[in-house]
Parts: sequence; C-alpha cells; structure tokens
Amino acid sequence: MRIHLIAIGGAAMHNLAIALKDNGHEVSGSDDQIFEPSRSRLEKKGLLPESMGWNASRVSNEIDAIILGMHAREDNPELIKAQELGLSIYSYPEFIYQQSLKKKRIVIAGSHGKTTITSMILHVLKKLNFEFDYLVGAQIDGFETMVRLSEAPIIVLEGDEYLSSPIDRRPKFHLYHPHIALISGIAWDHINVFPTFENYLEQFEIFIDQMKKESILMFCQADETLVTTVHKYGQHLDLRPYQTPQYEIQDGKSFIMRGSQRTEVSVFGDHNLQNLNGAMMVCKAIGIVEDDFYAAIRDFKGAARRLEEIARNNQTVVYKDFAHSPSKLEATVKAVKKQWPDRKLFACMELHTFSSLTKDFLLEYEGTMKDADVAIVFYKEETLAQKRLDPLSKEEVKKAFGRMDVEVFTNSDQLKARLEEINLAQGNLLLMSSGNFGGIDVDVFGKSLIN
Repeated sequence: MRIHLIAIGGAAMHNLAIALKDNGHEVSGSDDQIFEPSRSRLEKKGLLPESMGWNASRVSNEIDAIILGMHAREDNPELIKAQELGLSIYSYPEFIYQQSLKKKRIVIAGSHGKTTITSMILHVLKKLNFEFDYLVGAQIDGFETMVRLSEAPIIVLEGDEYLSSPIDRRPKFHLYHPHIALISGIAWDHINVFPTFENYLEQFEIFIDQMKKESILMFCQADETLVTTVHKYGQHLDLRPYQTPQYEIQDGKSFIMRGSQRTEVSVFGDHNLQNLNGAMMVCKAIGIVEDDFYAAIRDFKGAARRLEEIARNNQTVVYKDFAHSPSKLEATVKAVKKQWPDRKLFACMELHTFSSLTKDFLLEYEGTMKDADVAIVFYKEETLAQKRLDPLSKEEVKKAFGRMDVEVFTNSDQLKARLEEINLAQGNLLLMSSGNFGGIDVDVFGKSLIN
C-alpha cells in the first residue's frame, strides 16, 4: 500500500510510520514541526519530510490510505484534498483496528497505569517467545518501536481515552472492540475535552457497554467508581476483578508473596503492584501460568518516564515520572515514600497540561503531595498564555494543593538553583512532569545532583 501520514511527527504517528515502512509499505508524511526523538528516528528511516508544513500537492489518487494525526486541524489543506479526492482517511486507532480484524485484541484502558500494564504484558510475551503485535504509549527497553503490525495472532493495545483525530471525536479506545480488556481505574482527566467528571465517566461506560457478550473484562477492585461502573454496564461480560497483591518491602526492594514463594520485582508502590497483578491476570487469560509470568516479570524495569530511575548512590535515588494528573501524582509520591520511609522525600512536579493549569481543575490536586517532606511545584506563565488560560498566582497554587508550605516556581533557573541547594544525603528526589520544567534535561540534571 501507499500510505500518507498527516502529522507524522507525533509519538504514536512516527512509530506507526516506521512500522509500516518496515512491513514493506510505501510511506510518506507531513508535519509543520517535528521534535526529537521523532525527527532523528524518521530521518534514519528516510521518512522525514523534505520540508516542514502542509502541501496539498503531496496528496493524489495514487495514495491508498491517509492516516490523520491529532496534531492536524480540520482545515488542513492535505486533509481537504484527500476528502475532495474521496481517499480512505483513517485516524491511527481506526487504522490499527482495521489491521487487527483477524487477531485477538487485548485492550488496556484506565486513567492511570495503562502504559505500565501494557509494557509489563509486552515484556512477558517477548520473554516467553510469543508472537504478538502491539501499540503502547511509551518507549520500552527491548522494543525498537511503540507499534508493531505483522501476521501475529494477538495484538495488545494501550487504550487511550483521548480523541481519535480532528474529524473523529470518539475516544481512541472506543474503536478497538476488544476480546479481552482491562481497566485500571477512573479519575477525571482531559478537562479540555471532557468538561465534567460525568462526561469523562461516560466514555468508560460506553467502552464497557459496547464490548461483545462474554468478552473478558479485568478491573481493579481498589477503585470504587470503577467497580460501580463495571457492575452497572458489564453484566454481559466475563468479569474478573484484581487487587493489590500481598507484598513486603525490605531495604528499598519489593517482594511479592505467593504462599511460600517470595518473588522480588523491580516495580514498587501499591499502584504499580496493582498494575502488575492486572498484567498477570491478562497473561493468564491467554494461557500463561503464574510461575512463568513471575519468572519473566522479575527484570522488568518499567516504561520510559514511569517511576524511572535516573541516578542513585547508597544514600539517594533520583526518579523521573510522567505523573501530572492528580491520581497519578498522589500514587507516585506515596509509592516512593512508602518504599523509602526513612528517607526525606523531595517531590517536584510541573503543572503543564491544559487540565492542570485550569483553575477549577487545579482544585483536584488537594492533598496529592501530602506524603512528600518537601513539595515543589513549577509552572511557566508563558504556557498559560499559550493555552489561553487565566493567569495563576503562586498563592492560588498553594491553596489548591492544600499545604501552604508548597514551594512554587515559575522560573526554571530559579527552580534549578533550589534543587541544587538541597542536601540529598539520606533523601530521594522525585521529578514529575509531562513537559520538561522549562527546558531542563532531567536525566543530565538528576545525575549531576548525585555526582
């Protein structure tokens, strides 16, 4: 096939482009801006557009399929040309579904943890030599791309609830129609698309309700909203609840307790261990026995930016995490403190998303950093202006988090200076953002703090 990707530079889109080219398709693409690492990866594969910007002349009747990314707009000239020519236009989740019609589809959904659970399943399947395809929202050790399409009999899909494309306003996970699904939890997010919690919750109700009769649905029992929703809309399904496994912490290491067996795992915290239990349940549903799962998962290091260790010595660990929503933030802070109860925890997070910088939604952060000994919040005033949001004062941020000792910074140089003066002896540092703290390379910076 000849396939053209509009907005090829996105995280999922550029990985899909690479996967399609590796499968022998003729692939082209366009975008108005492409950042690293997408740029280098596309260039390496000969897929980087010769020039940035949109050009309708790139689109002709010779193209078999258009894949439209969320970064494009409805008035995109290439999209308009494709519509005029009557070409087949897909969002990337719709395209993935079309490519998986003959496969067993496994979809991992939820407001938090879906990338980690998907990554755990992929790690185990690879170690046990299964043939499988996948779509995951982060780079994983041992996997060259975030997407694979082949003749494999199963496909594991991270089921994002965000919109599919500028012209398809359905959440991505509504398009996958799973045979096996897991929902990790439901906590309001994406306020720019789902302005109320009820509207957000409805997307999960639809997802559950539209699953075919007797399909398998795993769900985390620790989430009361999820439990209520599943039992209301999922009575036609094979329901399989999971919860936090029994575990012990010793010298900063976590051990799963299964009867007389004690298995060390590299992930930690109640939330991540729930994720591990959910991944195990999915693997059991496709024929993997528990002992094989735990043998394979022992060396799982986590997905990129999900409680990822940057640096450590015998007194300190520096972590980075994608945590930005209230539920993710609270779970991450709590996990690090529980893992190292005798160490002082310095937790630094960036308000970066549209939701987190909206005053009404900001109130959802109350108490989320209560387990941190020192809480630091950063945001850029320029980001507020770019997103056309009302100005935000430092006092409003402190009040929203429910602790007036929160240190608030809006200048990245001042933030760096504050973090550099911290005495990290017998202390841990947690850096949490879906951005980059105003241009800080957290990997380099974290290592410099240890050194």
